[in-house]
Amino acid sequence: MEKEKLLLIPGPTPVHPRIINKLSLPTVSHVSPIMISESKDALENLKKIVFCESGEPFIVAGAGTLSMEMALLNTVMREEKILVLSQGYFGDRMSQIAESFGIGCDVIQSAWGEAVSVEELEARLSQENYAAVASTHVDTATGACAPVKDYAELLKGSNSLFIIDGVCATGGIEERMDDWDVDVILTAAQKCFGVPPGLAVVVMSERAMQKRKQMKSIPAYYADLLRWLPIMRDPSKYFSTPCVNEIRAFYEGTEIMLEEGMEKRFDRHEKIAQTFRAALKSFGFKLFTKASYLADTLSVVYYPEGVEDKSFRSTLADKGVIVAGGLGEVAGKVFRMGHMGNLSFSQVEFAISAIESTLSAVGYDWKY
Repeated sequence: MEKEKLLLIPGPTPVHPRIINKLSLPTVSHVSPIMISESKDALENLKKIVFCESGEPFIVAGAGTLSMEMALLNTVMREEKILVLSQGYFGDRMSQIAESFGIGCDVIQSAWGEAVSVEELEARLSQENYAAVASTHVDTATGACAPVKDYAELLKGSNSLFIIDGVCATGGIEERMDDWDVDVILTAAQKCFGVPPGLAVVVMSERAMQKRKQMKSIPAYYADLLRWLPIMRDPSKYFSTPCVNEIRAFYEGTEIMLEEGMEKRFDRHEKIAQTFRAALKSFGFKLFTKASYLADTLSVVYYPEGVEDKSFRSTLADKGVIVAGGLGEVAGKVFRMGHMGNLSFSQVEFAISAIESTLSAVGYDWKY
């Protein structure tokens, strides 16, 4: 049997035994009473996690990229234009999705490791109107956490819908949909929810749903939220067969989150991030992301001189901890460490010890 390793990549994240147990249960009918009950509860729990009372939640088989596509196609018409605030790799992906469907798209691109400033957004909005403004909350390539609350405050009262890509944030960093007047939060199961990959997750505000209803058609079938809406309101109905075990596992994941309490969960993510970074600094590592934009869910870490990327990650894996390599311009120069979901402090302690012994194993003397 394959030995379990601690998964500290930007997602998937470690899976709690309660969630694994749900996955292992016999598959039931997608219209069975237990499936209907847990689907309803998962949808209601999702609204609580993003602090949304009146919106419409959707949980669909897919991944975060499908969430991005659903959020965009159901709120923006082809003749309209969006503004993407790009902190890195996944902001760029949103603009690529827009271009794929012929939607006009402008991009404000921050330097990697930073985020678009509110002043930059304000200046652009004074020049042009947009149907929607989309921002990645935490970019998994750069570790940059965008000031989405400040963006939302600036956009209040405007005609632009505000879309947050919360794939690497939702459930680990606060996102208060109603209080901030956010129109769409899109995310996925495998990061802060601590559930295995397989679900695209979207929450739409009343205003966002009204926009979809005003659109005569969209260039999608499976991703059309109006086709899914009757099922989300009544899971006994049918549109496309759901991934039963995954949705039941997602329900369990949301139960774990709400049992912990969202404020305590946000606080735990912050403390774990601080603990990892203090340890990494003591070993001689430096953070890639600018200090004012650090995310509580992910760290992108420069190697000290003399530490080689593949050797470090391979040796660390042998010691039971998996981290990810860098992307784009920082590939080979950094590793990316996810610290989100249901991670415990004992797992943090184990990971720090493994990093320490890995440095010794690759010949790096950090005691100086």
